[in-house]
Amino acid sequence: MSNKEPYFSIKHWSEDDKPREKLLNKGKSALSDAELLAILIGSGSRNESAVALCKRILKQNEHNLHQLQKQSIQQLIQFKGIGEAKAVTIVAALELANRIRQAETKELTKITTSIDVFNLMQPIIGDLQHEEFWVLLLNNSSKILYKLQLSKGGITQTIVDQRMLFKIALEHLATALILVHNHPSGQLNPSRDDLNITQKIKEGAKSLDIQLLDHVIITSHHYFSFADEGLL
Repeated sequence: MSNKEPYFSIKHWSEDDKPREKLLNKGKSALSDAELLAILIGSGSRNESAVALCKRILKQNEHNLHQLQKQSIQQLIQFKGIGEAKAVTIVAALELANRIRQAETKELTKITTSIDVFNLMQPIIGDLQHEEFWVLLLNNSSKILYKLQLSKGGITQTIVDQRMLFKIALEHLATALILVHNHPSGQLNPSRDDLNITQKIKEGAKSLDIQLLDHVIITSHHYFSFADEGLL
């Protein structure tokens, strides 16, 4: 006789253990990440409840929602019990959460420290699987005039068009700029290419009476500031 515990679907659980009822009775903050995901997918499989399935998915993603957000639909449907419809629901919900974070950062118009740059740009490029190079154009009051993506590269590198950078900076009458790019590898230390392009842009900006204030490298949870480290 098997010692394995029998499977019971959510409908057979006590009211306190059912995710939907738990949310209604105790509030959303009382639910775990797995329980919130279980509400999204609605059901598990014949041999696994929705909550157990979501716990398994989270475990495979190191219990990290940022990591889960990076998963594609094709990767999610590899989990038994997750079909295309459930995978789409998970991806859509996590993208909405990301857009909420981006909407909140739109209110930030003035950059005073490197953490301001991180808070503004992490939701945009922090969790990407490829490199992107952005620039923030500022006025004399350190307020953002414009932000734009200069280039989009592969896994390890991206190419920056300096002529386009300075053309747009002049068009917006920017007096200062901040460079920002991400490292999908999670490695924070700048590469030799990062150091070289920073120096070239600094020299080019100086000739146009534009100050390079910082170059910030961003990962999922951390950042590296050239200014803070005395590299400018």
